[in-house]
Amino acid sequence: MEDKQRSRAMASLKRSHKEWNFLKGIAVSLLVLAPFLGTCDLFGQGNYPTAPRRSDTMGTAKTNADSKAQNTGMDAPVSAKTEIATFAGGCFWCTEADFEKLSGVVKVVSGYTGGDKGKPTYQEVSSGKTGHVEAIQIYYDPSRITYEELLSFFWRHIDPTDPGGQFVDRGSQYRSVLFYHNEEQKRLAEKSKEELSKSGKFNKPIVTEILKFTGFYEAEDYHQDYYKKNPIRYHYYRFASGRDQFVDKAWGQERETAKPGEKGIYGKPDEAALKKKLTRLQYEVTQKEGTEPPFQNKYWDNKKEGIYVDIVSGEPLFSSSDKFDSGTGWPSFTRPLERGNILEREDHRLFMRRVEVRSKHGDSHLGHVFPDGPKPTGFRYCINSASLRFIPKEDLEKEGYGKYLRLFSDKK
Repeated sequence: MEDKQRSRAMASLKRSHKEWNFLKGIAVSLLVLAPFLGTCDLFGQGNYPTAPRRSDTMGTAKTNADSKAQNTGMDAPVSAKTEIATFAGGCFWCTEADFEKLSGVVKVVSGYTGGDKGKPTYQEVSSGKTGHVEAIQIYYDPSRITYEELLSFFWRHIDPTDPGGQFVDRGSQYRSVLFYHNEEQKRLAEKSKEELSKSGKFNKPIVTEILKFTGFYEAEDYHQDYYKKNPIRYHYYRFASGRDQFVDKAWGQERETAKPGEKGIYGKPDEAALKKKLTRLQYEVTQKEGTEPPFQNKYWDNKKEGIYVDIVSGEPLFSSSDKFDSGTGWPSFTRPLERGNILEREDHRLFMRRVEVRSKHGDSHLGHVFPDGPKPTGFRYCINSASLRFIPKEDLEKEGYGKYLRLFSDKK
């Protein structure tokens, strides 16, 4: 067995570094989970990377040799209300996944921008010789999320002090860049960068570039929604890349939800306070990873407008705007309201591979996320009612969540 694994390792030396870090992620997981799971659970058929990468010799990459037509940024938007932002923050698998879950974001497309060559392929861009960077185009509804909020979210998902790439991905093709489409975006980007520099958050200079947008080439199909198509491989890669570890260390409770310099306001009470505050079922679900019965819980069929917060900490988690009837008997959502208040981790209990969902600040078990939901995200966040408190829209202001009233202002 050891000889076979050694041979596989030697044969994989020519793989791209992303795939190599996926394998490192598997190795870490194997060391942790080997005492509890057989090796087939981690290395079973279907868990090897199948997407063609830079050194793929199987001929599959040739099928996608030509990138899609250039998007000049002047194309007709997804809807009359939609605007476009173009950001580069390292691996577009990760940045696409982060931004696509934001409320107010209509869709996110992975691609290449900033270079000299027309219609570049992944293999060409990853060589670092075309001048392009891996980037994403974000189509968003400015009535639901602003460009400033996108910028704030962007800073909290990258290392803005790294001029040579992002995390494990090295090279100019992975550096961080803000591409502005107009003078207003340029002004806001420069203002946001200056505020971050003055905040003292980092002890090194902020080196993220701000460049004029010139054109965008969509990446090959297998790169689009990679995190949905290959959730296990994606999570292994992301863990091994060090991205989330860096962001958590840098921002802590300020991650994603606060402006530069502001403090987080959500936290977890001590054990005695928890037992006093929560019912027996709420405690069992949030603290012991329990599961409530389907169709016999508080919010599975709730159709009122409002938001759902963590029963423990009060941090905003989900919106009724993203709630749908999954037929499972539990509240189901297509995406979080505040991505920064959600943590996802691999769950191998009950002899299944799942992705557990927990609250960031309250550390409450919420449920699980599955890649079988409806558009626009394709995700189903299956959440326990016992982990939630519902705040109807008419109470948002008095409860301190007034900023979310805009989610419902256009509805009658």
